[in-house]
Order: sequence, then C-alpha cells, then structure tokens
Amino acid sequence: MPHHPSEDGSGTTDPFDAHRFDYSPWYFWRQAGEDERRAQLERQARALAAHPGWALGERCFLSELASLQAETLVLGDRSYVAAHAYLTDDVRAGRDCTINAFTVVRGRVRLGDGVRIGAHTSLLAFNHTMTDPDVEVFRQPITSRGITIGDDVWIGSHVVVVDGVTVGDKAMLAAGAVVTKDVPAGAVVGGNPARVLRWRVPPAPGSDAAPATTAPLAERLAAFVDRARSQAADVLQRSWEPTLPGGQFVDRPGARPTVRAQADAVEIADLFLGSAPPQLDAATQAERLADWQDPVTGLVPELDEHGNPTTAATDWHDGTAGYHVLSVGYALDVLGSTFPHPVRAITGRSADELVSALDALPWHGRAWGSGAWVDMVGTALRWDLPRGVPGASQQLATLMGWLHLRADRSTGMWGTSDGSDAMLQVVNGFYRASRGSYAQFGLALPYPERVVDTVLAHAADPRWFAPERQNACNVLDVAHPLWLAGRQTSHRRAEVETLAARLLGDALGHWTDGQGFGFQAPHPSTRGVPATVPGLQGTEMWSAIVWLLADLVGLSGVLGYRPRGVHRPEPAVLVPPIG
Repeated sequence: MPHHPSEDGSGTTDPFDAHRFDYSPWYFWRQAGEDERRAQLERQARALAAHPGWALGERCFLSELASLQAETLVLGDRSYVAAHAYLTDDVRAGRDCTINAFTVVRGRVRLGDGVRIGAHTSLLAFNHTMTDPDVEVFRQPITSRGITIGDDVWIGSHVVVVDGVTVGDKAMLAAGAVVTKDVPAGAVVGGNPARVLRWRVPPAPGSDAAPATTAPLAERLAAFVDRARSQAADVLQRSWEPTLPGGQFVDRPGARPTVRAQADAVEIADLFLGSAPPQLDAATQAERLADWQDPVTGLVPELDEHGNPTTAATDWHDGTAGYHVLSVGYALDVLGSTFPHPVRAITGRSADELVSALDALPWHGRAWGSGAWVDMVGTALRWDLPRGVPGASQQLATLMGWLHLRADRSTGMWGTSDGSDAMLQVVNGFYRASRGSYAQFGLALPYPERVVDTVLAHAADPRWFAPERQNACNVLDVAHPLWLAGRQTSHRRAEVETLAARLLGDALGHWTDGQGFGFQAPHPSTRGVPATVPGLQGTEMWSAIVWLLADLVGLSGVLGYRPRGVHRPEPAVLVPPIG
C-alpha cells in the first residue's frame, strides 16, 4: 500500500491512514518522519522509567493504541507491538518479532527470534481451575505453566495457544488453529485441536535434533492416531455390557464388572473421541461414579460379579479402593464433575498417623506397593486440598516432607531391592509415588539426575524391556519418570531420546485393530496369555505411554491428544507458596 507523507515528511495526509504505523508497525523505522520517531522513543523512555521490569532493544515499536499491562516486557531488536494488542504478566520476545493488531498475550510467554503473530490471535498461559463445582470458576485458583515459542515460528490469525504448550523452532500454526498440545520443530499444524498437517522442515534422521528413527516414527504416530480415532468407538462397544445394572463397561468381553473399567472407558473416549463414551451421556456416567463413593470414608468399593457396589472399604491400605481414588476421581474430573464427599479415610487421619504408616510400608523388596499407597494418599489430597477440607494441607506438607527427606541420594528414589527382580520394584514404586506427589502438585524432584541414571540402567534389563516381555506397567514406569525428570534436567538427554524412540516404536506395534491394546505386548511366544488380550486397561495405559514417549522425542504434537486423567503429564494442583 503506498504511503502518503505530509509536507514535512513526518506523517500522512490520508484521513483514513492516520494510524498506519499502529497497525503496520514494520513500516515505522523505514517510513516514519523525524518527529514521529522522536515521539516513539520518548514514549518508550517514559515506559521504561515507569516499569522496572521492561527492556526494549534497538528500533522497537510500541503502538500507543496497545494495552501493555505486563509486569515484565522484554523485546529484542526490531520487535513490534501493534494496535489493540493486549499484553499482561510476563512476556519476553527475541529479535524481529511482531505481535500484530488485536493479539492477546497473557501469562508467562516466551517468544524466540523471528516470531510473527497474526491478528486476533491469543496466547493464554494460564487457566482457572474448576475443581470445586460449588465455587464460581472465576473465584477458583489460577494455574500457569507458561507458553514457549521457538525461533522462526509463523503464527496465523485467529490462532489460540493454551497454557503449557511448547512450539518448536520453524513451526507454522495455520490460521484458526487451536493449539492444545506441543508442536514439533518444523511442523505445520492446523485444525481444532491442531494436528500436524505436513512438515515445513522434516526432522532429519540422525540429526542432533532428533533420534535416528524420528522421521518414520512421525509417520507411524500419525497412522496410529488415525487408526485409534477411527476405531475407538468399536473398542468401547466391544467392552460394553448392556445387561449389567444401568449398562456397564467390562475390561474385555467376558471379564467380570469392575469400577476401573468404567473409568478407563471415560479416559479412552476423551483421548480419541473428545467426548464421554457414547453408550451413556456424560451426566449419567458422572452421577453413577459419584454415587458409588462411600460418604463416610470417601472410598469407592469394588463391584460384585453382578455389577453392584460391595461394602465400602474402611482400611486405607485397601489396594483396590485406593486405586479408585485415582481412577474414579480422574474420570469424574474428565467428565466435568468431582467426588461429592471428601476422602476422609486419608484426610481424616492425623499427621502422626500418616508418618507412622509411611514408615511401616515395605520399602525393602516391595517398593511398588509402597509407592502405590503414596500415590493414593497424594491423590486423595489432590481432591480434598482445593475444597479446603480440614487437615488436607497439613497432610500434604507431611507427605512431601517425608518423601523429600527419605529420597535415596544415590538412586533418587525410595526403597531398596531385595535382589529378586533387580530395580523393578524400586523404579515402579518411584513412578507411583512421584506421580501422586511431585508430578501431581508441580513440585521439583530432589535428585532428578539420579532418577535418570537409575531408570536408564533399569531399562537395559531385557527381562522387562525385550519386545516380547514388555507390559504397560513396566514401560509406563520408566516413561513417566524420564519425562518428569526431563522437566528439570537435560542429563543424558540423547540416551533418553534413544530409549524413548525404541520403546515408542515397539508400542506402536502393540495395537490390535478394533480391540485396542492388551496390557502385555502381543508376541508369538506369549500367544494365549490372558494379559495380551486387548482391553480397556491396556488401551488406556498404552495410549498414555505413547504420548509420554512421543513427547520425549519431540513428537507429541503429531498425536493431537494429551492425557487428562490419571496419566496426565501436567500438575493437577499447584501448591501456593508460603507467605
């Protein structure tokens, strides 16, 4: 568009182009007159004096029509903010970035070099929680994990990027994309939710940026998720038993009714269909799960062989009822509901009782069961803490203090092996204990590098990780610790990615068309083993494993889904700082 300067060269005589630079800021330093440049620099100087957290590079431009309410605003050289952009909180951009008209950037947002953001796009690096249905959403706590955008990223108009997303270098986000998952470097994504459409820069096999198997893995991942989405309804229908009370899911045809099968079905439907299982509406499924909770203990009993709830457990060491704290609680969460009663079997105990119980767990030789109990305790607190149940915050402080003080400095974990299965119990117990505590509450592990060392050594054991020996429990229990520790450290990153790529390649071969995943990997040598028969538990667990392993090699964006239930990667509740 031609520019029409005024007689003194400092502006425009076109009455409909008076705010040219506010809406097209990249023209400013090439076309603005001396007075306009001086006024812009004066405004910047006043802004810097008023905001100690701001820093601006050379030849930046800030439209006076923008609303800049950020406590921290850092712009590299030649970066611009156009008219009606709305920036808050902590925004940092590299050089040559453009935040175009009507763009919203809020929360902790990091932009690399050469990031161009189209008009009417929103980068929203925070969320309101909704854990308590009796409290209006706007009054509930805010969580924030931040958004990170790499170098040379093109973001189209009307794009939405939600909290927790990382976009790799040289990616492109198509106009209108709703980006809820990480985007691999070089990918072109679009749609709602956004998925990889093609590659701007395909990952190079053998490059430093990705393992040697990245390119074929990306193609296999895309094929897997297409198959899983197209077959998810059949997988669910295969396990649906309408003759049980109200109609219920079983793990696989012929299996007895279980509470967990209902929860697994909810999570599978959410992953691949983006809805509740179609057999019953979401409200009905949520109401039934909530009704199964015992109002006195807060625990959920198992079903009998006819699909009716049995007597509620009273012992906080009941393993099945303990797992229901996880599976039912998160299924309700995915359905937009929550437990109607506190989990008083846990939060109704004293801190001394909790410490005594933790000390008495069989950490030597049976660390998996010990970690599973910690997972149950932490998850009970995850439900009770946001609703202000008396004693919950003290119990959480007691639990985290015990774990932090008792972590083994040499392994980064809890418990010891009795020698019968090497480190299997210790590693699997670490996953359960850390999932329900450090991961669930967004806290830093005490010894992340040692965790990586321990898991890598354990994963070299062919008894558990040869392709024909793998099961969902053992693979999940290395994938999640490596993912969690990787949030804190890049220690042995290349080895982690190589292992993740190998396990991911194996996992993608475990799917059975129309049936899903079995708990144990199928193999000619294990044909007929019940654990290899596909079912809801295996499908839910392996689907989460695939996401974790894909994320470790930078390909989770290909999947277009992110677990939101028991195996969710991000914290469920952020513990507020003291003071």
